[in-house]
Amino acid sequence: MEEQSLINGCINHESWAQKQLYEKYAPAMMSICLRYAGEKETARDLLQDGFVTLFTKIHTYSGKGAFPAWVKKIFVNTALEYLRKSNDVLRFSTDITEALHLQDTDISVLQQLSANDLLAYVTKLPHGYRTIFNMYAIEGYLHAEIAEELGIQEVTSRTQFIRARQLLQKMILEDKR
Repeated sequence: MEEQSLINGCINHESWAQKQLYEKYAPAMMSICLRYAGEKETARDLLQDGFVTLFTKIHTYSGKGAFPAWVKKIFVNTALEYLRKSNDVLRFSTDITEALHLQDTDISVLQQLSANDLLAYVTKLPHGYRTIFNMYAIEGYLHAEIAEELGIQEVTSRTQFIRARQLLQKMILEDKR
């Protein structure tokens, strides 16, 4: 079915259109929610909240830009809002001092990982690291945008990204030994 007719159906609160839009985007949006939440139960809640927001605000979609990108932005913002409310963005449960002394990663080990393997490691990062890693490395935000979005300093975003990357490298190397 053509995307514009789905959008129009959702604007008109037609359940068939909402169901089809949900079925079309739920798997990819669940992946986004899981990357930010780190665990399935919270990710499911974020998925539901994201679709409520999507269906409530679908009338604001201007048609400029790709609709999938607009949908993705809603779910990223839903996850970020959850993290802001839960105050987990800046709370880190892992002592990262060890990660600062990490040696260079064996590139051959990293080349053996699939995208799904890497995302599984990302979900194991502490909330703050995971949020910034997702926003920068996966979503493509700039550190200045991350800082503005999360209410932190740009240098904090850069530092947390570096530490997240180091911690990922450490986890991967430890598992491959």
